[in-house]
Amino acid sequence: METANKHGSPLHSCNEARTVAWALLGEARIQEPEFCCDGEHIMGVHVGVDVSKHHLDWAIGAEGEANRLPNSPAGVRRLVSGLRELDLASIVVESTGGYERLLTTALAEAHLPVVLVNPWRVRRFGEGLGILAKTDPLDARVLALYGERARPPRRPQASRKQREMADLVRRRRQLISIIVAEKSRLETASKAIRKDIEAVVRMLERRVAKLDEKIDRAIQDDDEKAALWSRLQSVPSVGPGVARALVVDLPELGQLTRRQICSLVGLAPFAKDSGKKIGARRIRAGRAAPRSALYLAAMNGARFNPVLKRMYERLLDAGKPKKVALVALARKLLTILNAMARDGKDWQEVHA
Repeated sequence: METANKHGSPLHSCNEARTVAWALLGEARIQEPEFCCDGEHIMGVHVGVDVSKHHLDWAIGAEGEANRLPNSPAGVRRLVSGLRELDLASIVVESTGGYERLLTTALAEAHLPVVLVNPWRVRRFGEGLGILAKTDPLDARVLALYGERARPPRRPQASRKQREMADLVRRRRQLISIIVAEKSRLETASKAIRKDIEAVVRMLERRVAKLDEKIDRAIQDDDEKAALWSRLQSVPSVGPGVARALVVDLPELGQLTRRQICSLVGLAPFAKDSGKKIGARRIRAGRAAPRSALYLAAMNGARFNPVLKRMYERLLDAGKPKKVALVALARKLLTILNAMARDGKDWQEVHA
């Protein structure tokens, strides 16, 4: 038997689920933070922190009171200082376009168990409990509950150099997208603006070249990344740009299994079956930057990499659409690169 909450969402009759859902739907109190209650020592608690541009709303546990601090260096220091007093299982923070970086960096430097999660997943989790309302205090409590129930994995935080390299690569992608847009405008531009567009494109291309130099220097300054960058380029169809994207945007390369790395990048085919229906397998989610780089490498590999070329021809002979075959090539290429990074071998050693 099901009942419905005041927002019209069904909740199962399970007392625990209904109690938690109703508690979360209650109004969250915004007050000055109190990190310890009557000297009690809280063990293994999950803390949720909702990050916005100006504020940090945080809650200890799903039914804890929500507190607010400014999203500023002083506010972050105060929050970190208070959280040190607790026995923490996790501190769950959503990715919010960079506004979370100050907090997650401070928590990682304090050796606290911070976990950065995908906001889409947390939102779907809350909706599954019948929580349709959305406020900052409520989001903080849902994050705490997500940490308790889903137990998201804790991954190592990027170092300062890694963050700088990632920023440079991200900026390069932004400039490339602007260049593509300007060149598209050039095709239909009138004589009055054509020279202006061409000048902007030349200027942006110079900026991209300078960013490439900075990224390459940063990679060469790290012996481990420099060795991996060189190793990846030993593969036919993997050039400096693809290798750069993988080294910077996929630090897990060589540390995960082939299934895990494909799922992380978004190249794993997911089933969509129901009853007698066998749905088409499709890729979804994952990291867009390394996936795009691998797809481009797969397009080249279908022509110039002997291993990928044979696989591509075999898939086409089996009736697979070209894009499906290229995605399969990208997935195969990723598994090869992952094994090379794991074993420390070049392409020639793998396919000798």
